[in-house]
Amino acid sequence: MAFDFTGKTAIVTGGTQGIGLEIAKGIVAGGGHVALIARNAAKGEAAVAELGEGNKFYQLDVADAPKARETVEQIFTDLPQTNILINCAGVISTKKFDEIDDTEWRRTIDINLNGTFTMMNAVYPHFKAAHAGTIVNVSSVAGKIGGGLLGTAAYASSKAGVNGLTKAVAKEGGKFGVRCNAVCPSFTVTPMTKALSDDAEKSAKVIGMIPLGRAADPSEPAQMILFFASDAASFVNGEIGDCDGGIVLD
Repeated sequence: MAFDFTGKTAIVTGGTQGIGLEIAKGIVAGGGHVALIARNAAKGEAAVAELGEGNKFYQLDVADAPKARETVEQIFTDLPQTNILINCAGVISTKKFDEIDDTEWRRTIDINLNGTFTMMNAVYPHFKAAHAGTIVNVSSVAGKIGGGLLGTAAYASSKAGVNGLTKAVAKEGGKFGVRCNAVCPSFTVTPMTKALSDDAEKSAKVIGMIPLGRAADPSEPAQMILFFASDAASFVNGEIGDCDGGIVLD
């Protein structure tokens, strides 16, 4: 399915692999362009080459707040028509609660929650001034159910924070034409979840919790994200949508 992104440009963090790359492909297939953000320059350049002319890559670790703000300003200089932000960059934390140290906690929060905040906060004045803009955050069912699949306490906390931040920005931004939604995938086969995919016993246990009885392909949560980002969802704001095979059922 192709949503219409004609004349639109989207910033996609974590856009060089997995769900993020599927999102980028969907935007380009819909006639739009993307500004891809990721830490790995080689993967970034390869992804942009695959996506074609008019798409750009910016190397960034979203946990680096000053650099993130600088990068956003550069994007709006290079691509002033940018009107979509999709936050897909993230890390998994699988340690048990009593094994999480301060370093693990801060790393997870810095990338998953603080990085998402910084990107949103940096684009918000531009979207507000234009009285138009769409933000979609890639969260996780872990943020709703307290972990228990792949991500544990630190990961669940970071994604619960993303869910609350999404609602707050939707509430404040709506009057300025800024929509903000989030999508919560469950187990999706991506490079980030490779450790689980490669462990047959753990993989079977997690899949056993999913009513559909399988993991998601990255293209599946990407479709919900693309819908939220498109004008087809023009009256959807503050929604925390599940693409989880039936785990949460709320």
